[in-house]
Amino acid sequence: MSKTLVLAEKPSVGRDIARVLHCHKKGNGFFEGDKYIVTWALGHLVTLADPEAYGEQFSSWKIEDLPILPPSFRLVVIRESSKQFHAVKQQMLRKDVKDIVIATDAGREGELVARWIIEMVRTNKPLKRLWISSVTDKAIKEGFQRLKDGKEFEHLYASAAARAEADWVVGINATRALTCKHNAQLSCGRVQTPTLAIIAKREEEIRRFVPKPYYGIAAVAENNLRLIWQDPKTKETRTFSKDASDQILKDIKGKEAEIVEVAKTLKKSYAPQLYDLTELQRDANKLFGYSAKETLSIMQSLYENHKVLTYPRTDSRYLSSDIVETLADRIKAVQIKPYALLAAKVLRSGIRANKSFVDDSRVSDHHAIIPTEQKVFLGDLSDRERKIFDLVVKRFLAVLFPPFEYEQTTIQAKIGVHLFTAKGKRVTASGWKEVYDHDYEEEESKEGVADQLLPSISKGDRLRISSATQTTGETKPPEPFTEASLLSAMENPAKYMAHEKKELIQTIGETGGLGTVATRADIIEKLFNSFLIEKRGKHIHITSKGKQLLELVPEDLQSPTLTAQWELKLGSIAKGKLNKQAFIGEMKSYAKTVVQEIKNSEKKFRHDNLTRSKCPECGKFMLEVNGKKGKMLVCQDRECGHRKTIAKVTNARCPQCHKRLELRGEGEGQTFVCVCGHREKLSTFNERRSKEKNTKVSKREVAKFLKEQEKEADGMMNTALKDALAKLKLDN
Repeated sequence: MSKTLVLAEKPSVGRDIARVLHCHKKGNGFFEGDKYIVTWALGHLVTLADPEAYGEQFSSWKIEDLPILPPSFRLVVIRESSKQFHAVKQQMLRKDVKDIVIATDAGREGELVARWIIEMVRTNKPLKRLWISSVTDKAIKEGFQRLKDGKEFEHLYASAAARAEADWVVGINATRALTCKHNAQLSCGRVQTPTLAIIAKREEEIRRFVPKPYYGIAAVAENNLRLIWQDPKTKETRTFSKDASDQILKDIKGKEAEIVEVAKTLKKSYAPQLYDLTELQRDANKLFGYSAKETLSIMQSLYENHKVLTYPRTDSRYLSSDIVETLADRIKAVQIKPYALLAAKVLRSGIRANKSFVDDSRVSDHHAIIPTEQKVFLGDLSDRERKIFDLVVKRFLAVLFPPFEYEQTTIQAKIGVHLFTAKGKRVTASGWKEVYDHDYEEEESKEGVADQLLPSISKGDRLRISSATQTTGETKPPEPFTEASLLSAMENPAKYMAHEKKELIQTIGETGGLGTVATRADIIEKLFNSFLIEKRGKHIHITSKGKQLLELVPEDLQSPTLTAQWELKLGSIAKGKLNKQAFIGEMKSYAKTVVQEIKNSEKKFRHDNLTRSKCPECGKFMLEVNGKKGKMLVCQDRECGHRKTIAKVTNARCPQCHKRLELRGEGEGQTFVCVCGHREKLSTFNERRSKEKNTKVSKREVAKFLKEQEKEADGMMNTALKDALAKLKLDN
């Protein structure tokens, strides 16, 4: 009897599919049943061959051998996972296997994982595709009932292969050329270099920024009404002229405010859109300090292992219309504490799908990230998983709630000839904000006038001014990038392309910017690991090595414009509108240009972080670099590559200033060091922490004690005791 082979991307998903398809017989790297054999990759089992596969001369890095431009690309089995590759190959080549179902992740990279394995095995058996957005039992069953023809995904495979080959051609040639020319570990690529250039541009803006003082006038009328001066033409509430501000203050002295207008407007605010991966990574970084890569890893676990969230690597913030009928089941799945009341409210009032979150034209491969229909047990999730799950569930419920509604009151007053304004807001319906329990605060209006609680007031009223003061401030430079804001810049680099034509910027904006939702986390991580950027607190800064690299790299390789155009072409390949080989031909021509420009360059690279510590492997002086998790010593010789951690950033806090401590040294000599000057041996630190733990009372015990004492205090009406308890509560 013939069977169908199913290829999953990871063992955990393979086991789930095997269970659903009743494949209970376990083999070496596979499960088997009556109709199906389920096997799996371990992520990529096959990759593009290194340069030495195209000629022995390429095993050594020599600038005269560049560029390396293979006529066609070869694939090789990754050595570390070769055992599983051969297990998959054995099953694919079985005579009783009539066809293959690709069940890897439903996206560009997942397609590449499977197709490269199939190409390496050299099998021409018919292909089908499982295309699902969650790996619950229900989704797997339904997916197998509507398998797609593998031919529908040929263009997606071509796009994925083109992306990998383009990165190889540009990255390997440019990196080898720079490294050989300057005998330093210099890495560049078609996405990472423009990303580095964006960070450098921001730092240059900050360096050149000159703060400019500005002035405003705040007047307090009777009934504590706070009035802010406003320019009648520009609506600005500040002026850069101190003389003008002084004159206004002088003009209004001793005068009353006349209310010239009281306007009331009913306004609505709609819930923020559902999450795609980049938006989720941004919020996780802002709220919890998670890196883009950490968030993706947590999401992957919630998708694959717990099966409570849908496919993470999506660039859409909308749902397709076929998902609407499943929304009720998804709401019921999250009808648990702390979401039970919110979910029940949505179910009672009925689900109203509208264009704000359901739009087929805005969904390509995958819809936005939402909960699955599978019941979740929060106790099974780690703290980090719960935090990410909470973000997604609240965003999902919020779009199903009605809008937040309020009445906006705007008051305009004249003090002498000068216009002043005040704003207030009265909530009429909490709507979606109920989901966030007031976590979402309204930003101040564009005019810079904050909402306040307004007294009863009418047009024509005249109010006595109790005080009028001049307010001052300074313009601020743009903030250095965090991972959250860098993701935004990668997603929409148009603001860094002022020199480009408007039409080109608009076209580039449609591509999704630098990289894809699936690759941006890896790009940022690569920049850290190459010591081109470093973290100081939550901010990202370019290193001296990064600055020098940008001086050495051809200018157009730094351009977000060029890279975004390439992404646009990769999208065209995926749609069947552009031939893959034509694109790769363009990449090869570009690689030739880049290599030639680097070869002819007169610029020099200089190590400015050289230490007097010698490498134990080759004896050359080591470089001190700031890794993402602490300070490291790295050998300056690229062929040696020896590295050693010398200071690790820890979660331990300084007892004096409460900043994070660095752990330095080895063995018994390990010492915690703080920027404030505090030093403490690891052994001393552990003893102190042990004593603190032994004497510390748990929060639960404190709460229980306080509750008992409050009851006693209520009975005795002892005010002093109540005050003492209140203070104790605050302290804890």
